[in-house]
Amino acid sequence: MEIILGKTAGFCYGVKRAVEGAKREIEKVKSPIYCLGEIVHNKQVIEMLKRRGLTFIEDINLSKGNTIIRAHGVKKEIYNIAKKNNIKIKDYTCPNVLKIHKIVKEYSKNGYYIFLCGSNKHPENIGTISYCTENSDIIETENEVFKALEKFKQSKIKKLLIISQTTYSLEKFYIIEEIIKNEVAKDIELVIKNTICRATELRQKETKEISKQVDYMIIVGGKNSSNTKKLYEISKLNCNNCICVETSDELDIKEIEKQEKIGIMAGASTPQESILEIINTIKCK
Repeated sequence: MEIILGKTAGFCYGVKRAVEGAKREIEKVKSPIYCLGEIVHNKQVIEMLKRRGLTFIEDINLSKGNTIIRAHGVKKEIYNIAKKNNIKIKDYTCPNVLKIHKIVKEYSKNGYYIFLCGSNKHPENIGTISYCTENSDIIETENEVFKALEKFKQSKIKKLLIISQTTYSLEKFYIIEEIIKNEVAKDIELVIKNTICRATELRQKETKEISKQVDYMIIVGGKNSSNTKKLYEISKLNCNNCICVETSDELDIKEIEKQEKIGIMAGASTPQESILEIINTIKCK
């Protein structure tokens, strides 16, 4: 049996920065330390940090001490509430996300309508859209483009910016980009910025390549991880046998034993320990 492990599998820079930063904060701060929301979308990482002493909260008003801002970022109002309540913020928002916040603030100020490609329930986009004016929409699927374009048309605004969630599907972004280019009037000032992070692009491209070569594809990552779901969706398009697991307990060993070539890829918030656990479980059977 041959195992092909993706070179880009596991923690991206932003996730590693947030997790390692949280560990340092726990070690040096004797008073209680909190994290607003899940620092990353991975249950194993969350449990590890809880054991070390980090308390996770969903409301900034519940904080009673130093509070970490997760990799996904938060709504801009959070910073004002923290300042008002004398809560010390340790900001580990991914630099790529902060870059998007800066972009939307600048373009909103200059009168642009903004389309943000991504999930309207994802914490990164909830944070990003808070930096826009009311002249903005989140587009999750190709089918939502036309509704957003109608709202844009009704606004009478002549400037439009297209950006993306850092972990959005590269292929979907290109499809949405083409639809918009074909539908907007020629007098519209259209600006398109592909803000999908480089690590996400490389991971998605590598997943596509590997899934075409193997008999069985294993995606390792949190069930609530957006970028992990994207990898699974890509794999399913190219490989008939695909599974998405968080731990080795979810592996179907009998099915795996039938395969000659197995591909493994992991999401950006998946720790190396989880990846190695999967590989060792397969090798030991």
